[in-house]
Amino acid sequence: MNIQTHLAIAGELCGEPVALSAGESRVRLTTIPAMAADEAGLVHGGFVFGMADYAAMLAVNHPNVVLGGAQTTFTKPVRVGEVLEAAAVVQEESGRKHRVEVTVRRGEDTVFTGVFQCYVLDRHVLS
Repeated sequence: MNIQTHLAIAGELCGEPVALSAGESRVRLTTIPAMAADEAGLVHGGFVFGMADYAAMLAVNHPNVVLGGAQTTFTKPVRVGEVLEAAAVVQEESGRKHRVEVTVRRGEDTVFTGVFQCYVLDRHVLS
């Protein structure tokens, strides 16, 4: 895989890339106890969102890609110890703007869907 973006991301928190091609990516994440929001082992949605965001960034795969906005839906809860897979596909590209659809599944169950507005900048956002 020729990953061009988010090279220092923590895989244990945002997932590991398992597939990458032009305009598409897949990321796998095993949820860990540090992600729990309560004693029942409910995973905080921010970790699921982070995984989906990472998958969207990889689908664009440019060193200066950033997230501009997202419309998301959490459809089922996630527990500590579950394995998730995010699939991201660039649906539309207009200049710097990329519209990326992401679906996160636990086996056959969809737990999250989102549309991410990603932008490719001329230079790093912190430059």
